[in-house]
Amino acid sequence: MKREWTALYVLMLPLLLVSMDVSVLYFAAPAISADLHPTGTQQLWIFDIYGFVLAGLLMTMGSLGDRIGRRRLLLMGAAAFGGASLLAAYAGSATTLIAARALLGIGGATLMPSTMALLRTMFTDPAERAKAIGLWSGVMTGGIALGSVMSGVLVEHFWWGSVFLVNLPAMGLLLVLGPVLLPESKNPSPGPFDWLSVPLSLAAVLPVVYGLKEIPSEGLHPLYVVSVAVGLLFAALFTHRQRTHATPLVPPALLKGRGFAPALVLNLVASLAMMGSAVFTTQYLQSVLGKSPLAAALWSLLPSVFIGAAGPLTARLVRRGVDRGHVVAGGFAAMAGGFALLALLGTDSLWLVLAGAGVLACGMVAIMSQLTDLAMSGAPAERAGTASSLLETSSEFGGALGMAVLGSIGTAVYRHRMPGTAPAGARETLGGALAAVTRLPGEAGQSLLAAARQAFTTGMRDAALAGAVLLVLAAVGAAVTLRKTEG
Repeated sequence: MKREWTALYVLMLPLLLVSMDVSVLYFAAPAISADLHPTGTQQLWIFDIYGFVLAGLLMTMGSLGDRIGRRRLLLMGAAAFGGASLLAAYAGSATTLIAARALLGIGGATLMPSTMALLRTMFTDPAERAKAIGLWSGVMTGGIALGSVMSGVLVEHFWWGSVFLVNLPAMGLLLVLGPVLLPESKNPSPGPFDWLSVPLSLAAVLPVVYGLKEIPSEGLHPLYVVSVAVGLLFAALFTHRQRTHATPLVPPALLKGRGFAPALVLNLVASLAMMGSAVFTTQYLQSVLGKSPLAAALWSLLPSVFIGAAGPLTARLVRRGVDRGHVVAGGFAAMAGGFALLALLGTDSLWLVLAGAGVLACGMVAIMSQLTDLAMSGAPAERAGTASSLLETSSEFGGALGMAVLGSIGTAVYRHRMPGTAPAGARETLGGALAAVTRLPGEAGQSLLAAARQAFTTGMRDAALAGAVLLVLAAVGAAVTLRKTEG
């Protein structure tokens, strides 16, 4: 098995970089703005286009990998990701950077399902595969936190394009070692490719993700409500085609596999909780505790120390006979405990917020590793890419829902708690309050700042309580729906 483990470490390179690229622009944004002078709309698209394209193409790329070969698609994606990184690093305009970020999203959509599908086919021993998936889950979760820190360090010492150039050595190494270490695998008889399902899947995913991401900050604006509704309409059309087409992009039989559909739903709920909590913890560290962006990112790395042990530990429990449903339920209970800690926050609770975030992350890795192992083990080997892409898509939807649902709860509480005498912008968001403070004289500004921080913390606590209730229900659902699934 030594060759397989060496190959796994090679597969972790693209996985780490794709997850890092979600957050790698956090600290580079001011330098990009000063250099490229993007409009407000362009700046939003620089951040968002990567995630939108990634989410929209996951199902397509997963199915494509099953047809043309997962290793081939992985290497094509690595070349595209490297080329797009080079284009982004030396972009001379905001438009070029947006295009480069879109190309990065396309490359990322090929890399993510391919890595998991190859892992599924490389590790034929269930125990070894479970251990490998546990490590995969830890890298995936840790990469997002690492991306923001790396961007802060690089921007502090180099120019903003360096945050993209770090992708090149890893992708080059993958292109060299991949053909040697990674076995090729594909569906031996896939049938014709369902091209019409590609635009249908895009039309289903993109409007929903876009609407859900905008609602927390902009409210229930008709544009975003219509966007979600349009996406759901196309989702119904997409589902109908999958049920009636001879060779669909997503075979309905895949969803009927042992534990597969419950794994998708539970994975969505876990992602909802994780991303929903991240919306608050990052703001809390910077805007409530007053940490600088880089200091906040470094502090946020502290909970990641324990993440690496969570996946292998849960895999060991399942191997020793503990029912998988109970293990996943325990992961959800741990996440609920993390939210319970966040529900105790005051306006000066650094160690409590770090403890809550750490417990949440460990619970998330435990859940993700077991649900991924369950879904991938139950899926036919010829459909490994499609199965992986569905799991990743459920994570994207869950993240968008988390920001929409928990973010909206926190925003509503914040606006209710802010005094009516506060400036209009300060009554809308904590960021607006921080901006307003700079325009007010000493005591008035400090009073507004204290009120805003208290209102935000109260909203965060209430959102955490709502998240904890949801996760307790998910724990019960996991114990029931995953009962007696084999480890």
